[in-house]
Amino acid sequence: MKYQFTITNEIIETIPVIFIEGDLTSEADTEVKRVYNDFKEKGYTKKIVINFEKTKYINSSGIATLINIIQDVNESKGVVAFVGLSDHLQKVMDIVGISDFVQIFKTNSEALKSL
Repeated sequence: MKYQFTITNEIIETIPVIFIEGDLTSEADTEVKRVYNDFKEKGYTKKIVINFEKTKYINSSGIATLINIIQDVNESKGVVAFVGLSDHLQKVMDIVGISDFVQIFKTNSEALKSL
């Protein structure tokens, strides 16, 4: 089974946002890490938003990628915000404990105002 994904990004009000569309699996892992590392190299280490509004599926590889990003941002005393989690993805984040280490918002605008 081939997973489908598109990873895009932009800076909104000085805050980097990663948009994950489709499936967050090992196939998307390299691209998500590349986008995050590009932001990091440009000095965006304190705040990052990850938008899941169009994310359909996540597996253990995707969760591991998110944990690595969260740990890296936390080492810089930064904050990670998740936006647009479906009920299912929210449950997954709660079960694996990621919810305890990120801020969760319904929309990008809510996240950007809070950060």
